[in-house]
Amino acid sequence: MSEEVIRSLSVRGVSYAYRVLRRPDRCVEPVMVLGGALQGMFGWPQMEDRLTSVADVVTADLPGMGGAEALPPGPSIELLCAAILRIIDDLGAPRINLFGFSYGAGLAFGCARRFPGRIARLVLGGVPSHITEGQVAHWRRASRFLTDGDTDTFATMVAEGLLCRDESRSVTRRELAYRYVRRAMLQAALHSPHAVDSLRRALTDRPDFSGGLSGIPALVFSGEHDTVTPPARQRDFAATIAGSRFLSIPDADHWVVLERPAEVAELAVRFFTDRPLGTVARQAATGAGAVADPAWA
Repeated sequence: MSEEVIRSLSVRGVSYAYRVLRRPDRCVEPVMVLGGALQGMFGWPQMEDRLTSVADVVTADLPGMGGAEALPPGPSIELLCAAILRIIDDLGAPRINLFGFSYGAGLAFGCARRFPGRIARLVLGGVPSHITEGQVAHWRRASRFLTDGDTDTFATMVAEGLLCRDESRSVTRRELAYRYVRRAMLQAALHSPHAVDSLRRALTDRPDFSGGLSGIPALVFSGEHDTVTPPARQRDFAATIAGSRFLSIPDADHWVVLERPAEVAELAVRFFTDRPLGTVARQAATGAGAVADPAWA
């Protein structure tokens, strides 16, 4: 059974907290899970049980998220990466595994580029390496509704913008995922004091996805019907990471972590423990920098 510990930290004068589920007989480095701009330390129940079977699991209310203090004005990526490094130091861990999803994928990638010696392995899903002007306009309209206090319309717009609503595409648990995402966005809008600022920063203060990465085992994954961060774009991004692997998970969209949680968790566990990925996902086309494991076929 895992022991839960919550610790408070500060970085550059901003207070925040992280949560760790400790497993006494862990067999790999701790796994830190980084999610969307409005997700906090309690937003990953669908991943925790499986991940804690092999490692300590770390989640966080990073600066500007959840119950943490607000981010100061100006660019925030450097401060957020510094906050993550502070957590790694506080854990007393020489290295950790990073699982980054959506906005959190950008933070995880940024950490891997800034302090690669502290990252053992990297799993990135729903990577927002390319955002269109149309998408930015949609989120800005949604944020205006939030600013005006219309939380219902805000939550609906966010849910519809993050999920594939094309009924001709097969998406497992489509309506369940829609209700979950809408409810989560509504709760964040009602209870997070930083919701508007967090959404604005996710649009304007974006990580740098250029420049590539080497020396860290990396896996990039996508739902095959992801309309927010399309698989082709994520495959191209994976090609900038030396020796990385890319795959898509069938019957899922951007919220693959909700629609296929068992498969995503098993995929992460196998990758973090250096085991063959087996048949948990089908092989996807790879770019020049990405390689495929024959066991995926």
